[in-house]
Amino acid sequence: MIFPWHLYLMAFIYTLAGVNHFRNPRMYQKIIPEYFSNPKLLNILSGCAEIVLGITLIVPLLSTYAAWGIIALLIAVFPSHLYMYQNEKARIKLPKWVLVVRMPFQLVLIYWAYLYT
Repeated sequence: MIFPWHLYLMAFIYTLAGVNHFRNPRMYQKIIPEYFSNPKLLNILSGCAEIVLGITLIVPLLSTYAAWGIIALLIAVFPSHLYMYQNEKARIKLPKWVLVVRMPFQLVLIYWAYLYT
């Protein structure tokens, strides 16, 4: 069952996560794999995407598109999860078990967004 407050919670989480890209950019830049160029720009783009998608989730005319955008974003940032697991410096002091659990948790987040497509 889908509750309306779940949508507002998801919108809040993504908007807050997007804002955090600007509050703590070094942390996010650190987890961007080295094979991607310009981590500063990628951090800005992903932060903006999270903010815009989070806000548009609560706009009825745009919420379906925003949910699909969140799914695409979660898939696009998945390489950073692998990179964090493989690279000691990118781990930001998280234990490996947290990083292992985090990867399949992406599927839960994708499913949550899919409920609103």
